[in-house]
Amino acid sequence: MQVKVIDGGFSTQLATHVGDTIDGDPLWTARFLITNPNAIISTHLDFLKAGADIIQTNTYQASIDGFSKYMNISEQESLNIFSKAVDYAKEAINLYKKEINNKEHVANANPLIAGSVGPYGACLHDASEYTGKYCLTVSEEILMNWHRPRIQKLIESGVDILAIETIPCKREAEALVKLLKEFPNSKAWVSFSCSCDGKSIADGSNFQDVALWCYKEALPGQILAIGVNCTAPQNVTPLLKGINENYKENFVPLVVYPNSGEKYTVEQGWSKKGEGYFLHEFIFQWLDLGVRYIGGCCRTNAADVKKIRAEVEKWKSN
Repeated sequence: MQVKVIDGGFSTQLATHVGDTIDGDPLWTARFLITNPNAIISTHLDFLKAGADIIQTNTYQASIDGFSKYMNISEQESLNIFSKAVDYAKEAINLYKKEINNKEHVANANPLIAGSVGPYGACLHDASEYTGKYCLTVSEEILMNWHRPRIQKLIESGVDILAIETIPCKREAEALVKLLKEFPNSKAWVSFSCSCDGKSIADGSNFQDVALWCYKEALPGQILAIGVNCTAPQNVTPLLKGINENYKENFVPLVVYPNSGEKYTVEQGWSKKGEGYFLHEFIFQWLDLGVRYIGGCCRTNAADVKKIRAEVEKWKSN
C-alpha cells in the first residue's frame, strides 16, 4: 500500500493569505468559504505545491446551524456552501495540474479530495472536541442526524474520501460508523482526538479498542485507515504501538496528522511549553508502525508538509 501525504493545518496556512483573524471566530475558517473563496483556493494550492497527495475540504467547523446563526442564511444555502468547499478544492487541483503539466516525476500528480467531517463538539465553540464531554448528554440519534446532511452533501459534491476527524468520544465514533453504512459506496478514514496518556481518546475510552471496533464494524473496505489527529507528535507512538502486532487478522492502515504540540484553550488560544517536538522527527517511526496516511493538523503549515513529503520519500527509498 502506498503512503499518502495529507495537507497541514488549514487555519495556519490560511492566515498567510488573510492575516491573523481566524481563531476565536465561531465559524473558524468556514467563514472564509463565504467571505474570501480565493484565499481558500490559494491555501489548498499551497499544500499541493508542498507535496500533499490529499487536500481536505475547509468544512471541519462548517455546519448548517452555524451558518444559519452566524451568517443568517437558510438551511439550503448552508448546504450549498459544502458544495462550494468541494468546488474550491477541485479548482485548486485544476490550477495545480496546469502548473505541473509536462513536468516529470511529480510525486503528487493526481491529488485526491477528502471531505473534512469534524465532530459535533467543534460547532459548540467551547473546545469540547478535545474533551468529548458533550457525548454525556447528546444521543447517538442526535449525532447521526446532525452529521448526515453534511456527509451526504460532501459525497454528492464529489469528494474522493471522507476525513472523519478529531473524534473525541466513543459514542460519536459509533454513531458515525453506523451512519457511514447508509453510504456504502463511500470510503473514509476515522481519526481521534486523544489525551496525552498514550492510550485513551479524549473521553477516556481506550483508543485502540474504539479505533479497531470502527475498523472491524464498518462495511468491508469502507474504513481506509484509523488513527489520530490534532494530538501532540510525541504522544502518537504509544497510541499506535502494537496495533499491527496484536491484530493478527490482517494489516491495519493507520492515519496520523498531529498538531505542532501546542495546547489550545478557548480563553488563551494556543500556547506552547518548552522547546517541544517537531512532527517530522517521528515520521520513520510512524511509517514503520503502519501509518499510510500522514500530514499535519493545527499550527502546521505548507512548510511542514514539504518536510513530511521529503521524509516519506526517504523512507520509501530505504
